[in-house]
Formats: sequence, structure tokens, C-alpha cells
Amino acid sequence: MALRTIRIMGDDILTKKCREVTEMKPRIKELIGDMLETMYHAEGVGLAAPQVGVLKQIVVIDASEEGDQPIILINPQILELSGEQTGREGCLSVPNKAGIVTRANYVKVKALNEEMEEIIVEGEGLLARALQHEIDHLSGVLYVSKVEGDLIDASLLQEEAGEEREAQA
Repeated sequence: MALRTIRIMGDDILTKKCREVTEMKPRIKELIGDMLETMYHAEGVGLAAPQVGVLKQIVVIDASEEGDQPIILINPQILELSGEQTGREGCLSVPNKAGIVTRANYVKVKALNEEMEEIIVEGEGLLARALQHEIDHLSGVLYVSKVEGDLIDASLLQEEAGEEREAQA
């Protein structure tokens, strides 16, 4: 496995639609491993293949508690959305920025796993947000197009969080 370079907003590849994966080849398995390593190294919750320069419909997500297996989705399709949540969202391809985005609070997704077997993934809260965010990447959509208001400098948010912790101590 190897760390891959995360593409940054402004890179044309982030605006393109991805192609379906038709068979599991060694290069695809290697890509998935590299995507997981890159996501964890960057301290992200999810990563889509175009974010590392590959126009394939592959997403990796780990929005779970410690010890749970990451979710690997190949050719994901959203089957169902319900409810609503509004919250802060960021993206590894838009470093040091965050914005308020409204998304469905529940999502049901059909995809293939690493064995090319069909799976269904359901999520609420953070997992639902991550699923929608990463699947958007496969259609060339960045979260910044959905932000309500302006993007915020994420370092200011970290300072605010630190001040809140100090005030509570």
C-alpha cells in the first residue's frame, strides 16, 4: 500500500463523472488499499477514487467507532433518503475549510464489495452524511456547491472548540 496525493479543488478530475468498475483486478484491490491508507493518514472519514486521481466508482468510508471495519463501496447507488440534518462538513479536497450543508439523515445504498458481491449499507447521522458526500464525488460534485452561506476557515473552528473546552474546564 502507498499514500496517494489527494487532489485539491480546482483540479478538473474532481468535476468529472466516474466509470463503473466491471471486475476486480489486482490494480483495483491495490487502489482500495491505497485509498484507505491515504484516508487514515489525512484523518478523513471518507475518500472517493477521483480524489486520488482515478475516475472509478469506488468509495471508502470509516465513520465508525474504533475497531469496526471500514466500508468499501464499488459502483454505489443511493436507493433511499429520508429525514434531514444540517451540520458542518469538510472535505480532504478542500483543505482547511468547512461549511454548513443540509443532507438526508438516513440513507440506504446498494453497491458491490471487494468481492464484487452486492451489499446494502444503511446509515444515519455522520455515516449518512459521509455516504452522500462521497457518492457525490463520483458524479463530479463537491460539497462546496451545497454549502449554505460561506465556507469557514477550519482553523478558526478549532480555536473556537479549544476556547469552549477551556470555558468548560
